[in-house]
Amino acid sequence: MKKLLPILAFILFYCLYCTHVHAHTINYQLDKIDNSSVVWKYVCLGFTHIIPYGFDHILFILCVFFLNTNIRNIVLQASMFTLAHSITLGLAMYGVIHPPTAVVEPLIALSIVFLALENVFSNKVKPWRMAMVFLFGMVHGMGFAGALSQLGMPEYAFAAALVSFNVGVELGQLTIILFMYWVVAKSFSNKTWYRKRIVIPSSLVIALIASYWTIERIFFTK
Repeated sequence: MKKLLPILAFILFYCLYCTHVHAHTINYQLDKIDNSSVVWKYVCLGFTHIIPYGFDHILFILCVFFLNTNIRNIVLQASMFTLAHSITLGLAMYGVIHPPTAVVEPLIALSIVFLALENVFSNKVKPWRMAMVFLFGMVHGMGFAGALSQLGMPEYAFAAALVSFNVGVELGQLTIILFMYWVVAKSFSNKTWYRKRIVIPSSLVIALIASYWTIERIFFTK
């Protein structure tokens, strides 16, 4: 337990810090780049949209992580999340759907609240959890579209940039999962106190942060 305290302290500090910044926002200025650089550039942008800038998406992935101890199940749920957000991101970027930010952003925060509270009141993954992760992934994809549209997409390599961005997002998610698995789950998930001292408190903190975001995005975000 003593080995885990510095890690939890860092995560808590990061949580408190990030509640004062706008999660899910990218403020890069993207210059026109040549075809050979598009893939790498957008993979990097997708990755950094998760680590370190996509704090709401990090919390969502942590919610997926905390109710599992099997790495395959965690990665499977994360992959379903990626598939879902890839669909809505693609539809939004191609102009097929036009999701309103004022609706999407509160829903993203609510999805985190929902999964976090489920972690508190349930001690195992229910059969419908995968469907909920997929549904919430579609909502998060609409949020990704809002962030990606701020960057601008190269018309000469639109599809490549879109796919590369999704690959970067997936790599960011897998980085979080593998880090948490090797640092937390592998060493402590077999302990009798793991759920009581790690899963439930962490999930409650996540639920509180996401609840704050929900209220802020509904009533205070223009």
